[in-house]
Amino acid sequence: MSSSPNKRTRQPATSPRKKPAPPPAKSAADPNSAAAARRAAILDAALHVFAEHGYESARLDEVAARAGVAKGTLYLYFKDKEDLFEAMVRSAVAPIMGRMGHIATAPDVKAADVLRMFFTLFQKEVLGTDRKLVLRLIMAEGPRFPRIAEFYYREVVSRGITLMQAVATRAVETGEFSNDAAARFPQLIIAPLLMAVTWDGLFGKHHPLDMPQLLEAHLGLLSGRRTDP
Repeated sequence: MSSSPNKRTRQPATSPRKKPAPPPAKSAADPNSAAAARRAAILDAALHVFAEHGYESARLDEVAARAGVAKGTLYLYFKDKEDLFEAMVRSAVAPIMGRMGHIATAPDVKAADVLRMFFTLFQKEVLGTDRKLVLRLIMAEGPRFPRIAEFYYREVVSRGITLMQAVATRAVETGEFSNDAAARFPQLIIAPLLMAVTWDGLFGKHHPLDMPQLLEAHLGLLSGRRTDP
């Protein structure tokens, strides 16, 4: 018996279409962040290895071991020991130099207040951290390795001297400082800071310095006036 021509042929039921599977989630770890963290770990390890062994005796395999990377990984970031050393110094001092520049050029701020802010920054970010190890290393190794002393002078000392001289010159011109000694010899401004780094390493356990009071007294000598904190 034939089916009626008007009767529709029943189509087999079809399963609902499946949604395409989502693409695999990307790793949450940013390769650039991982590389930056690895580089920071290497620089931190380098700081302590150089400080403990000196420039000549510092070994790159020990730096790698402390940073938790293979020795070959170091060469992905730094071409040799000198390049690593210079990068380590820059990473330690660049934030300080940037903030010093901001402080020194602050408008309508008295020179005495600028120097107080600078002294406070040095106490907190150098004397109070492992950054002081960089200074000790330069003092100890600079005479034996003139290239690292020249590098540190160019990157740090000359820039700091220029900033301090500008502050002292402005103080003399406005009459805030009664003599021009600090403007002529801006090394006078930073002298007690270098002394403090040396003193802390040699005698700090026996006779700690009262740095706030020492630096306030030093500021009075620079300005030729009595200062009040």
